[in-house]
Amino acid sequence: MASASDKNRRLLMDLLETDGNGNCVDCGVAEPKWASSTLGVFVCHSCSGLHRNISQISRVKSIFMDPWEAEEVKFIASAGNNAAVAKYEQKIPAFYYRPTNTDCMLLREQWIRAKYERKEFIFVDRQEPYSAGYREGFLWKRGRDNGQFLSRKFILSEREGALKYFNKQDAREPKAVMKIQNLNASFQPSKIGHSHGIQITYLKDNSTRNIFVYHEDGKEMVDWFNAIRAARFHYLQVAYPGAPDTVLVPKLTRNYLKEGHMEKTGPRHTEGFKKRWFTMDDRRLMYFKDPMDAYARGEVFIGSKENSYTVLAGLPPTTQGNHWQFGITIVTPDRKFLLACETEADQQGWIAAFQKVINRPMMPQEYAVEAHFKHKP
Repeated sequence: MASASDKNRRLLMDLLETDGNGNCVDCGVAEPKWASSTLGVFVCHSCSGLHRNISQISRVKSIFMDPWEAEEVKFIASAGNNAAVAKYEQKIPAFYYRPTNTDCMLLREQWIRAKYERKEFIFVDRQEPYSAGYREGFLWKRGRDNGQFLSRKFILSEREGALKYFNKQDAREPKAVMKIQNLNASFQPSKIGHSHGIQITYLKDNSTRNIFVYHEDGKEMVDWFNAIRAARFHYLQVAYPGAPDTVLVPKLTRNYLKEGHMEKTGPRHTEGFKKRWFTMDDRRLMYFKDPMDAYARGEVFIGSKENSYTVLAGLPPTTQGNHWQFGITIVTPDRKFLLACETEADQQGWIAAFQKVINRPMMPQEYAVEAHFKHKP
């Protein structure tokens, strides 16, 4: 005869079949195997670990391994994921970043804390740190020459359309003015070596510039990230009047399509191959001597197949000087770029990333970017 615990577990498993419960309520991954007996939601294993950080609010247990009381199951049956979303996600600003299971732990933890601990999406006044249109504070910024992180004052002003930072506390003139128009922020904890690390990129003279920053307080860093997204959202609303949020929100910030080491040779293909760090950012393929360099050594525009861009596995038979055997040839209307990867898996991953971009038709504004690349000295 089945025990009461087995019966409760079966009831829980039945609840997983209910609409909305088949995915983690926080990151959306399928088939959650944990549940919160106090919030009445189903979560994945990874998010269950983050719920333990707010144990005063959420008590999580494994559906399959932990014993369940009838009262707990009854409560979850009366709640569930859809009810929790309706309650805790009532007033999420369109620009606010909703992390998925592929995002870094900091973004996911702060999302969970914002929802259940701080109740930011129930009470709009709690969103002020990132929705005010103005933000200032100190972040640790990596020095360009010595690689040390130093405290720098940052000011984000929607009205001025810029993010600025100052080298000295009392400096009148900013060291850099980064226009919101072409600003991007991306969490890069492993590259920066800090779990709260963000890479900020902007265009200067139409070339990409990188700065690397972090803050010891995780909430502070995520607030900065969402403040940048809010400023970009309001800028794009003006730039594209009448465009729906579904069009604007994907443009607010972007993660890189792919990053990693490859070898490259020069335009004549007679020079030796050099190892470089490559970043595929939308249609810009950039290469750096070091992953944390402020400036790219070079940038390549990757257009669409309709405009005679293709990517091929392998290198021309006459190629010499590459140490790595897994070649890639990028064909553009003007020239061929020869690259080499260390492993076949790297080669396949890069080809897939290039193919994704090449298969996408070019937008009208991308033709202007392409033209600029062609006229670069």
